[in-house]
Amino acid sequence: MASRAIKRKAPLAIEESSSDESEFEYKEDEEEESDDEESIDADTEESESDEESVGDIDEIANNINLKDISDDESDVVDDANDDDLYTKVLNENNLSTENTNEDSYKWKIESISNELEPISSGNNVAKIDEYNYDSSDEEVNYVHIGYDVNGRKIIKPPAENEIDEFLRRMDDPTYWRTVQDNLTGQKVVLTDEDVDLVRRIKNSKFPDPSYDPYAPFIDFFSYEKMIHPVTNRPETKASFIPSLSEKRIVSRLVSAIKRARLRPKPKVVKDSQFNFKYDLWEKDDKKVRRHDRYIAAPKIKPPGHEESYNPPPEYLFDEQEKKDWLEIPAYPEFVKERFERCLDLYICPRARKNRVQVNPDDLIPELPKPADLQPFPAIQSMLYLGHEGKTVSVSTEPMGQFFVSGDNTGLLKIFEVLTGRCFKTIQFDEPITCVNWHPSSTRAVISVVVNTKVYIINPGIGQRQIVHQTDEYFINLPSSSVDTDSNEQLVDVEWKLLNSEANPEEWSKGIRIIIDHKYEINQLTWHCGGEYFATVMPAGANKSVVIHHLSKQKSQVPFKKSKDIIKCVRFHPTRAYFFVATKKSVRVYDLIKQDLTKKLIVNTSEVSCMAIHPGGDNIIIGGVDPKVQWFDLDLSTKAYKTLRYHKKSIREVEFHSKYPLFASASEDGTVVVCHGMVYNDLLQNALIVPVKVLKSLKDNSPMIDCNFHPIQPWIFTCSSNAIRLFT
Repeated sequence: MASRAIKRKAPLAIEESSSDESEFEYKEDEEEESDDEESIDADTEESESDEESVGDIDEIANNINLKDISDDESDVVDDANDDDLYTKVLNENNLSTENTNEDSYKWKIESISNELEPISSGNNVAKIDEYNYDSSDEEVNYVHIGYDVNGRKIIKPPAENEIDEFLRRMDDPTYWRTVQDNLTGQKVVLTDEDVDLVRRIKNSKFPDPSYDPYAPFIDFFSYEKMIHPVTNRPETKASFIPSLSEKRIVSRLVSAIKRARLRPKPKVVKDSQFNFKYDLWEKDDKKVRRHDRYIAAPKIKPPGHEESYNPPPEYLFDEQEKKDWLEIPAYPEFVKERFERCLDLYICPRARKNRVQVNPDDLIPELPKPADLQPFPAIQSMLYLGHEGKTVSVSTEPMGQFFVSGDNTGLLKIFEVLTGRCFKTIQFDEPITCVNWHPSSTRAVISVVVNTKVYIINPGIGQRQIVHQTDEYFINLPSSSVDTDSNEQLVDVEWKLLNSEANPEEWSKGIRIIIDHKYEINQLTWHCGGEYFATVMPAGANKSVVIHHLSKQKSQVPFKKSKDIIKCVRFHPTRAYFFVATKKSVRVYDLIKQDLTKKLIVNTSEVSCMAIHPGGDNIIIGGVDPKVQWFDLDLSTKAYKTLRYHKKSIREVEFHSKYPLFASASEDGTVVVCHGMVYNDLLQNALIVPVKVLKSLKDNSPMIDCNFHPIQPWIFTCSSNAIRLFT
């Protein structure tokens, strides 16, 4: 109880001394007095209390308990299950309470004083000398890693050997995410969030996954004058203090003015506006103080003897001249014209216009390089032979495996594209004008124009199922009939449906239908659906264009009369529009409304061919004169661009169905391939760039026809007696 009473009175301070015995220092808090006498009495009383405390310490040393030292001054009761500091220290050193003696007590007290070394500082707060006690000292191997809030030691966890480490690595599934805390020596299992954080830092990413480094930037600054400023930083003190440098400059100027060293510039007296003290006829060699581009009006020559009131005798009339001149009346408008001339000289502005130095190369628009616009046909890859006469037409199958060609001797040949093998040959009695493959891949149909007849042929090649379906389609067709046009005039067209029994010879060749016309046919074109096709007969006048319906075997004339000779026609790829090209113009008709929608003005001597873009909004027209014109139907009725890359007339123009390519074949033996990109943006015009000029390798024979491959960027051309493939 005595120790408890002393402990409550003041905190115990355990100090390290040089002697083996521990000294307990007891200090009593006292108030300081201002008077010297009272301070002396306080010192004497304190010294007496120290002497008394020495005797008390001897009694406490024999009865002191380490548990009393470790207890809190506020009488905090420890848990029953927790060991006290004394028991822990004994267990660490393998000692028991029974064998303890006075020496062991002294050793324990010395070890505690060496570890803690508290110094009493008043107000019941203990301080530790940081110079004598350093927890970061690695040379000393402490058995604990620190203290808890109640002052108890935190014992180090036992160290694992390599065998235990290996077994834990094999058995523990969380070993890969377990790390050791160097501060406490404990094993810490990382959570999924910690693993994700480590991976993000290792990959040089932001630790926080919710942070967006590319968030939209909000520009808070505005050039407009706002009510509130961007920053409210007050003005600096220097802005309110007058400048010393400006003060010195002003003082110098004032001093110079007082001493008459600084004088104002003299004023230049200008002449009056109506001061005419100069010679009107004097030659003015000085430059006019106006803009250099100004040109003064030309001066009238000085008056001579003609205008003088006292001319010399040689300028006077003699008697005969007086009689002749007096009979001529004076010109009444002389004064008026003279006055107007003076106004022109005075009012008319004159300026010198400098000639602009323009480099002609700068006027050429910047076009992309052809190498950047690939793919497009560039070299001749194959030459298909077998025709005896001059080839005039070529057409490719919709799948791109075969193509058909015809010549002026009436020979029709079907080749395979990749191998060059001729699968079928059909001989006609008259020259072939043009050949066309059916646009749909569901039917194996070829149309051949021979003079005034159109032959619908089943080639019998390709997929057998499609070939049999095509034959069944022709067998199930109704009998042919004659239809009348809108003017109730008979159409000069005769349909003849063949069968294997009545016409075995034609049936064996593949001919299924023969359509006979009155006039010679120059062109045949299919509708994209494959049900309709149109023929052009330039000599037929108002019946020069006939539209045929294959399933119903009917024909009709769409026009009542024709104002000009029709050269070629085309169907719109997506709409019910019909394009008709005459010698000087191209008309666009709406087949549903049956009226004219647009007329294109062609700047060429005579139209020879026409092609429509797969989008339907652009067309190209070739003429007899070597010009190819591009028309944008949404832009204007006049040509958007004119290409002059040929030397002779254009025979055929063609668009590619998939690639942005178009080509023109000419009689000069060349095929010009151009890149024609049409954009979906209506504000952006089409990009037209010539990329390649194709020629035959040996001869310079004219290119009569050209046709693009439906899938690949290849083109077939007809020249002389062969078909050339450029890839």
